[in-house]
Amino acid sequence: VQLQASGGGLAQPGGSLTLSCVVSGMVLKYNVIGWFRQAPGKEREGVSCISSGNDTYYTNSVRGRFTVSRDINKNTVYLQMNSLKPEDTAEYYCATPTVGTMPHCPEVASNDYWGQGTQVTVSS
Repeated sequence: VQLQASGGGLAQPGGSLTLSCVVSGMVLKYNVIGWFRQAPGKEREGVSCISSGNDTYYTNSVRGRFTVSRDINKNTVYLQMNSLKPEDTAEYYCATPTVGTMPHCPEVASNDYWGQGTQVTVSS
């Protein structure tokens, strides 16, 4: 199983970026995928997830600004990030959210898979 995240970059405050996570070796429509982020000196944070049943979850700080979605045919999960703030600056990862990693995600993954990170920097 491989998860390949991309789409990070530099954005101005108030700007937008879309992250993509291409999943291989696993059928997306039967599995939950989450987005996590980690800023320097801070703990990893669960940002959002989309379940096998297409239910979604967002942490409070991004709700209303970020949208998670998936394309079953492309086996890809997206994170549309709007109204970006400097505090959104972090390395973003897509992964399967196992027990305890994203407590409010509506589904828990049985296996632990992580993609490489993609850096998001929000700065003027």
